[in-house]
Amino acid sequence: MNIFFPDLPIFIAAVGIDLLFGEYPDIIHPVVWMGRMATWFNIKTDSNFIRFILGGLLFVSNAALWFFAAFFSFKLPFVLRFAAQVFLLKSTFSITALYKHVRCCKTEDIEQMRRSVSMIVSRDVSELDRPHLISASLESLSENISDSVVAPLFYYAIFGLPAAMIYRSINTLDAMIGYRTKSFEWYGKASARADDLVNFIPARITALIIALFSPKAAFRSIFRYAHTKLNAAYPMAAASGVLGVSFEKKGVYKFDGREPEIGDIDRGLKLFEFVTVVSLLLMTAIMLWGATTNS
Repeated sequence: MNIFFPDLPIFIAAVGIDLLFGEYPDIIHPVVWMGRMATWFNIKTDSNFIRFILGGLLFVSNAALWFFAAFFSFKLPFVLRFAAQVFLLKSTFSITALYKHVRCCKTEDIEQMRRSVSMIVSRDVSELDRPHLISASLESLSENISDSVVAPLFYYAIFGLPAAMIYRSINTLDAMIGYRTKSFEWYGKASARADDLVNFIPARITALIIALFSPKAAFRSIFRYAHTKLNAAYPMAAASGVLGVSFEKKGVYKFDGREPEIGDIDRGLKLFEFVTVVSLLLMTAIMLWGATTNS
């Protein structure tokens, strides 16, 4: 059996589990364990070179561990193999949880909104006003359409379960340590650069799918603001254009548009539903085409 070949029934079962049940408990969630691995090589040292090497070892060991988890799942008897692969694939993407997290940001209670937004962004939200909180929630939603839905399923559809697991390990480490701070600048550099690479195509695919909703508005925004970030700016700019609202991270970037209102969270979630459905259909088509050409 080719371990780099996707299996449509496993794909359908994994998506079904996500839509019905959401995320696994933390104690068994592979992504939680990927994140815990971020501490393995985080040894205090003043040498940036050593921190870079340690971060590289973390990146390689994390990717290798989950590659071999996927690889060994193919050695199991059929029923166990199917269950293990559905379990692993489901862990690489998040549709229901992302929807619920952003939905929680729709509240008139600004303190509750701050708490909810702080769960899905890395920036300090303690002083943000309501429009900037709404903007942050929509920015996170549009960026994570790529990171949490399109990208892992794209890699599964093209290269099978090992690729999806490697993608998730890279993206998880980038989310944990891929920051330009004193603590992580060098320790997280390997993971951050790898994340830039693996998200290059999925981010642009995501932007194109978002653009189907309103091509003219989306592409006008993409052409103006996609340079802001290597990858994330593509779906963000597309979503900003489609929704017609300003996305702003103070002191970093501002996409033109009207001031976001609380009702725009509902509009953003409808866009998310549209993009998710199109993405699932696209990945299914890729898998069916692959099955036909390899038969």
